[in-house]
Amino acid sequence: MGSILGAREARRPPLTVPPRGRAEPRPWRELFPDATEAEWNDWRWQARRSIRTLEELERFVSLTEDERAGVVETASIFKLAITPYYLTLIDPEHPFCPVRRQAIPSSAEARVAPGELADPLGEDLHRPVTSIVHKYPDRVLLLALDRCSVYCRHCTRRRITGQPETEIDRSTIAEAVDYLHAHPEVRDVLISGGDPFLLATSRLDELLGAIRAVPHVQMIRIGTRVPVCTPMRVDDELCRVLRKHAPVFVVTHFNHPKELTADSGAACERLVDHGVPVENQAVLMRRINSDARILTDLSHRLLERRVRPYYLHQMDVAEGLEHLRTPIRTGVDILEKMRGWTTGLAIPHLAVDLPGGGGKVTLSPQYAVEFTERETTFRNYRGERYRYPEPVEQDVSCPYDEVFYSGS
Repeated sequence: MGSILGAREARRPPLTVPPRGRAEPRPWRELFPDATEAEWNDWRWQARRSIRTLEELERFVSLTEDERAGVVETASIFKLAITPYYLTLIDPEHPFCPVRRQAIPSSAEARVAPGELADPLGEDLHRPVTSIVHKYPDRVLLLALDRCSVYCRHCTRRRITGQPETEIDRSTIAEAVDYLHAHPEVRDVLISGGDPFLLATSRLDELLGAIRAVPHVQMIRIGTRVPVCTPMRVDDELCRVLRKHAPVFVVTHFNHPKELTADSGAACERLVDHGVPVENQAVLMRRINSDARILTDLSHRLLERRVRPYYLHQMDVAEGLEHLRTPIRTGVDILEKMRGWTTGLAIPHLAVDLPGGGGKVTLSPQYAVEFTERETTFRNYRGERYRYPEPVEQDVSCPYDEVFYSGS
């Protein structure tokens, strides 16, 4: 094996207890005294009673002048909606509450900074039909609907979500399924929107069945924030439908440990108990979760609920979001502070979706510091240097490929 450079001394990593934040949701009965328990646990009631106006919001949160201006100035740009459940996670007095900053607009959201784009990922350039984005060779994004339970202020698809001129209906979905049948290279379908879990269970069953009937589609993924914002939607009936069409992977969207409550954690575990794997993709946001302590805490809580931390996304250059973006180096520094100090399962891939449609690239700290023909020198997470000897034989072809893939 490799050897450490310089003198070796026996060391142990410092004994540390990972930090664990504390924040309890507000009691829902205090906020909604007229609601029955059955109503509170009904996701449709949650949708109907969502907070959508400045007047409603001011009943529950002590808004700053900037937030008040933000609600007014963004009204014609992007909808406001906060489910009663998600409202209970908002600290009504602290303007930097991470849930509050994700749900309530600031005035900065109404301004477009240089370099920001209406379609930051170049999806419309790869949109052959209304509900399909085909940007990668073997996989497509299928937009199943255009609404969400909570309109996140960091939304990168705000030009579509919640906009009346982009309505997605049965005819556009049928057109999307026809496209899948006509393109045998597609093996992976990511269903997103909007939030697919806001479809009636019977509609979702119908959609999944139509996709599963495409012979070359091998796997289906569903991107959803419902377990975070409206966890009561994840009932046994929904889970059975997802399991019926396996393999179906759910990719959810927790950004801060404050969002992982007993209810949202139970929703994730219910999916896993039904045989539906769950992964999480977080978005890195300035002054919300831009700290290794926060993201390590989030990852640990996700793993306790059997949810795999999957992606940490650099904020896209969508219009009105510069105030939430971090420097690229921030994400790399966070991974540097996580690697080695917690399990590799807890460390997500840091992804940058290149502006204009270049697709995702991933970044990580650089541990290989010197390459030669005979050896490569690495540094480990503690800054120590190790040599890895390179093999003399370097032919890496695989001769059995001729047999194994002969019929391809």
